[in-house]
Amino acid sequence: MAIIGAGQTKYGDYPNKGVKELFAEAYFEMLQSVDQGLEPQQIQAAYIGCLSAGSGFQLGQLAPLLMGHVGLPSVNAVRIENACGSGGYSLHTAACAVASGKYDLVIAAGVEKMRDVSSSKGRYWLGVSGDTEYERLAGSTFAGIYALMAARYMHDFGMQREHLSMVAVKNHRNAVANPKAQFRKEITMEQALKGVPVAHPFNVWDCSPTTDGAAVVLLCNAKLAKSFTDKPVYLRGFGAASDYLAIHDRNSITSLAATQKAAAEAYKQAGVGPRDIDFAEVHDCFTIAEIMAYGDLGFCKVGQGHKLLEEGYTRPDGKLPVNASGGLKAKGHPIGATGCGMAVEIFKQLRDEAKEPSRQIKNARFALSHNVGGSGGTAAVFVYQRGD
Repeated sequence: MAIIGAGQTKYGDYPNKGVKELFAEAYFEMLQSVDQGLEPQQIQAAYIGCLSAGSGFQLGQLAPLLMGHVGLPSVNAVRIENACGSGGYSLHTAACAVASGKYDLVIAAGVEKMRDVSSSKGRYWLGVSGDTEYERLAGSTFAGIYALMAARYMHDFGMQREHLSMVAVKNHRNAVANPKAQFRKEITMEQALKGVPVAHPFNVWDCSPTTDGAAVVLLCNAKLAKSFTDKPVYLRGFGAASDYLAIHDRNSITSLAATQKAAAEAYKQAGVGPRDIDFAEVHDCFTIAEIMAYGDLGFCKVGQGHKLLEEGYTRPDGKLPVNASGGLKAKGHPIGATGCGMAVEIFKQLRDEAKEPSRQIKNARFALSHNVGGSGGTAAVFVYQRGD
């Protein structure tokens, strides 16, 4: 199958826009990107990721609300919720729908309003994605859970505090040239090391922000793709997997089994391996999450992710650029939109359409996106290929 159109809002703080307005902005940008034109009535289904829709604004029937707002009230529309992986799972569900032969043209989308509630209510809505009985009601936060992972990773594999900051510095630098990013400002290593403490070993620079935003991609039966665009991006492989929700039930907290299983499935379907990937967008909700992802996705051995940072392997000029968009850390993390936003970034990169030329990844053929739900209870991985 192929992606023939993609659009997203700039990520950030939008006090004067609701989920309907954000979704519409991304949707109409997607329509404009279909270079040979598309009649909206040709769209047959929509799968829209969202955790809370503004922490309670519209928890039920959100998807038909949004599709009606853009003039498509009769399209089969379904909301997908899988915590921070909601956008990735909307893309996975849409891909399955096209692969089954049921539909030829399907929207995968995500939207979230995180900036219109108090910090305490925001923490509550984030916390509901963890294990309620043993984690949330015991007082833990996602920062605390990932901090435990980071501390154990440091203990087991010799990672230093500075390695975490390397992720933050790299991704903030990458975001500077991305017009869709929430934080377009570089930080120094000194700043990254001296941020306000959050949960040891994390400080504020190790944590992704709360963000408003939306992203929309249009999936198409590959046989029809060239009738809509001369430059389709093919979705060659996709996988998804789950794991125990509470981290104390897992065999390890220094890798995510769900990511490993989802990646293996995606690579197998695509007929490629980690060494074939030219660049990747990975789930860096916290700096340790990106480092763990390097190993879980097969870019290095598990436990050796911090060494890739030392070597400059994942910088924009490295062998495998990771999070050229700025990642969740600096591009932003509007929970339901994040997974689809990764696909939008890859769509534009593989079509050589990154708006700021300085951040265009050259001569890339294969790309990967990786979206995690919560602390690893779910994960979805996708492999894309340039269409020419």
